[in-house]
Amino acid sequence: MMNKRVIERTVMSDKKRIFKLGLLINPLAGLGGSVALKGSDGIETARKALALGAEPKAQLRTHAALSVLKGLDVEIVTFPAEMGETAARHAGFEPLVIGTIKTGHTTAEDTEKAALALYKAGVDLMLFAGGDGTARNICYALPEQFPVLGIPAGVKIHSGVYAVTPKAAGEIVAMLIRGELVTLGDQEVRDIDEAEFREGRVKAKYYGELLVPQEHRYLQNVKSGGKEVEELVLTDIAADLIERMEAGTRYIMGSGTTVQAVMEELGLPNTLLGVDLIEDQTLIASDCTAQELLDKTVDGRTKVVITIIGGQGHILGRGNQQLSPELIWQVGKDNLIVIATKTKLAELQGRPLIVDSGDPKLDKALAGVIPVITGYHDSVLYRIAEI
Repeated sequence: MMNKRVIERTVMSDKKRIFKLGLLINPLAGLGGSVALKGSDGIETARKALALGAEPKAQLRTHAALSVLKGLDVEIVTFPAEMGETAARHAGFEPLVIGTIKTGHTTAEDTEKAALALYKAGVDLMLFAGGDGTARNICYALPEQFPVLGIPAGVKIHSGVYAVTPKAAGEIVAMLIRGELVTLGDQEVRDIDEAEFREGRVKAKYYGELLVPQEHRYLQNVKSGGKEVEELVLTDIAADLIERMEAGTRYIMGSGTTVQAVMEELGLPNTLLGVDLIEDQTLIASDCTAQELLDKTVDGRTKVVITIIGGQGHILGRGNQQLSPELIWQVGKDNLIVIATKTKLAELQGRPLIVDSGDPKLDKALAGVIPVITGYHDSVLYRIAEI
């Protein structure tokens, strides 16, 4: 269970000196998402992802966070090249660069060594870009009571140490730099076994806690675990969606147990943690990559079926990076079909749905309200946030 204790401590900028921000990037984070590898832990997996055409996203996502900090009194302390320096300079900063790396061959050990070096350099807060594996590395390397904040850049993000979007991470740091009082609290670091994950089994394990700024508009929750047990509701949702399906239209079926229920009702094999493609209730392709989906999308005759991440509210950008911004632009918001039980919506406690596609223009375009199928002939309108 997450430690509910809130640390009686605040982080704020000392007006007599510049805020020192430690910046650390896992350059391999998120590589496996678009090519359906469901993770990027380990150099071999990363190399395989690159060979399949995956493009690194951590630099761009870090740039989105740093762009919020322009004009503020902040000094960025970071590691060379792709572990922070490149992104900082691209965002218009002149960082203090420490340490050395072997460019193009960084490992988890490099992340841990860099985190410890930045901590010893006296930074006020560690801002890091990665996924759950990166959070584990940070947790291993740093003292328990040192404040950190994650920029979401990984395929799998179950941990509660990440902002809801890269821009939101920047907003939290900006609050600290401006001297606003921000309470810190413990958040869980969780990660799953990627080998099990690729076989369709989710086994999330608790690895510890990190001290994180508690700004709830911008900080995501720990992902809800477990399989949905509301079998009758899932059957109703599946029946409704199947009844709506149009002949000659291709349906991209996203990941998750709610979408799985639809595939089971159709009697089709399903990639629980991947993306499948069907037409006329027939499976066309399984466990598709982002490029495969683009190649198989038919203009005007393609819809995307997605569900929400329980406890967090993300509908794009968490575990379904195969649904690329290019694909969503091509399909259009009107052809996004969101399905979820009312229990999952209630778990959000009124918080909006979140899109973190990696394309800020797309995220803004998708903001507003969207219908969510919650049962048989039962839908609600729910808000997608603009963050």
